[in-house]
Amino acid sequence: METKNAIAALTALGHATRLAAFRLLVEAGPAGRMAGDIGQALEVPGATLSFHLKELVHAGLVESESQGRHVCYRANFQAMNGLIQYLTHNCCAGSGNAECAPVADPACGC
Repeated sequence: METKNAIAALTALGHATRLAAFRLLVEAGPAGRMAGDIGQALEVPGATLSFHLKELVHAGLVESESQGRHVCYRANFQAMNGLIQYLTHNCCAGSGNAECAPVADPACGC
């Protein structure tokens, strides 16, 4: 991941509603969630949610798919993992210290 992409991703996640939406989509896994379901879960009006989801899509952290009149949103796990790798690339100066290694949940598959 390039620095400009990391900045865009971190900027997008730097808002409480966008961070909550992204975490909800990560929890949903590859199936994603419909926009209306996200709005209900976060108690955010549709227009406001649309703005925040657009920012996450623009940052590359979320993908959208039209399904008729509805839109399904999914976390982009490749981008999420790329951001984590970018942030931890030089962790502990490459000493191999287990304390600073990224934690992966093998049950997640992401």
